[in-house]
Amino acid sequence: MRRVVKWILRIGGCLLAVIVAGVVALVGPVDDRPYIRSAYHTNTVQRLETAFRELGKVSELAPVRAGWARVKLTPQVGATNDAPEKGEFRWVPLAGFGARRGAPAEGVHDDVWVKAVALEAGGRSVVFVGMDALIVPREVSDAAAAELLVSPGLRREQLYFGATHTHSSLGGWGDGLVAEAFAGDFQPGTRVWMTRCLVDAVRGAVSNLAPASVASGSFQAPGQVRNRLVGEAGRVDGEFSVLGFRKATGEKAVLGAFAAHATVLGSGNRQFSGDYPGHWALAMEKAGWGMGVFIAGGVGSHSPQTGPGKDYERVAGLGDKLAAGTLELVGRLEFKERVALALVGVPVELPSLNPRVADDFRIRPWAAQRLLPVHPVTFLQAVRIDSTVWVSTPCDFSGELALELKEHAQARDRHLTVTSFNGDYIGYVIPTKYYHLGGYEPQTMSFHGPATADYFEELIRRMVDGL
Repeated sequence: MRRVVKWILRIGGCLLAVIVAGVVALVGPVDDRPYIRSAYHTNTVQRLETAFRELGKVSELAPVRAGWARVKLTPQVGATNDAPEKGEFRWVPLAGFGARRGAPAEGVHDDVWVKAVALEAGGRSVVFVGMDALIVPREVSDAAAAELLVSPGLRREQLYFGATHTHSSLGGWGDGLVAEAFAGDFQPGTRVWMTRCLVDAVRGAVSNLAPASVASGSFQAPGQVRNRLVGEAGRVDGEFSVLGFRKATGEKAVLGAFAAHATVLGSGNRQFSGDYPGHWALAMEKAGWGMGVFIAGGVGSHSPQTGPGKDYERVAGLGDKLAAGTLELVGRLEFKERVALALVGVPVELPSLNPRVADDFRIRPWAAQRLLPVHPVTFLQAVRIDSTVWVSTPCDFSGELALELKEHAQARDRHLTVTSFNGDYIGYVIPTKYYHLGGYEPQTMSFHGPATADYFEELIRRMVDGL
């Protein structure tokens, strides 16, 4: 009997040792080393300084040309066989809510689109792209950028990608446990279709360039957005930013950015829809603007604030309020036929992956990479039109961080807009002071650890100052 007990104890001890060794191999302390002493910071700052040297002097006032185009992103579902190049699929899940559990789309309430506006002045050009989607997946933006480099010869920093962040557009584009939890089962064909639409919209916008004028401005809509992370203890970015474009022929397009999540429609919705950004665009187009383009602003921690009614009634209510504010604004903006245009983009090396299993303990990077197939290098870019600066980020960027950066820009006579989902996704970037709160945004979705917010803020400040 004693011999049996000894063997049981030995086997139990061995199993315990194996478990402890496994835990030690998989889990370690959170990496909270100062980012300013890291190689990733040094390398990225050097790249940015090089980019500014290559940029040279910001262009003088020069004549404006603009062009725009749209491509319907709504896929045809119920096809006999998948034909991704045509947008035909047997079924496609909606992306946005894990609670949907990858359920397929069941119809179309309103179409989703890829829309692009090209702007050229002083020998420089940029194309703003708004996709009615949860994000612009990295694989899609990389594939599109490769095609657009060949024709019409656009470099990555000339492509200003953005998404509306609607949680009711096509999914299936994510490969891996985390991506599929939000976007449904992986279907490679959806990447093909999204890339095709994006490329065609950009090429269409560039091919339509013509003499034009441009205007910029913003209005406050604080009653339409709230801080969902800390409520009244935090700040809210209620600014709606606008770029207006008007051709000499009288054709008009408008680009808007706002910080509220496009989640008026909840997880129970099974129909394709652009949510409130899509309704805002439709309202602008009904009011005489040929095309309305929406790009999500600093939506991290920011949710929509809506009135009474059912799902689509609340979508229309918020979209109409924001359209009314936009129409009042553009009616008094000064459209300029000559502007100074400058842009800069830089590959950004990231801190190691840092997803946490507890407040001070993370999954080690080698294991985290298998759960989160995030690239170690992402992208930041900035576009300046006279004193207006737009900066794109690869994440759910915090609206509170955006407010701090706007104040920095204002002190330098710049008006800043920060947008999210620029063709990559690295999770949420929220103020460092909230990192230890726990929960969805601070813990589950803060992929790269406590240094990320301060690091990104520094880079964006450098971009604003450099332009």
